[in-house]
Amino acid sequence: MSNVYRVIDANLNRLKEGLRVVEDIKRYGFNDKALALKIKTLRHKAKIPQNDFIKFRDSTNDVLKSSTKDEQKRADLNDIITANFKRAQESARVLEECFKLVNLEYSELFKGIRYELYEIEKEIY
Repeated sequence: MSNVYRVIDANLNRLKEGLRVVEDIKRYGFNDKALALKIKTLRHKAKIPQNDFIKFRDSTNDVLKSSTKDEQKRADLNDIITANFKRAQESARVLEECFKLVNLEYSELFKGIRYELYEIEKEIY
């Protein structure tokens, strides 16, 4: 299960990081309290005990640690929001699938988070 736990750990981080980026841009860049609060609430919903997974982290040996050229290009704050929404949605999907092997309740949690992300993204655009 160590390989599954490593995937879960990476995607828990990726999901929360992506949400934090969007939250902070909506909060500080656009003074959008309502959307920043929705995203903050969703980010907190994604906080599950990570102790079982973090011990399998191996960021030193991550084979795709380097950024691609596309990841380094951003036109404006909206472009950053879009990239991070996609990152969060994709991570929620990975978590939904991997937790089917570990904890079905968490699988359903991340499925719900993914669908909430779709709705918030629609609201933003």
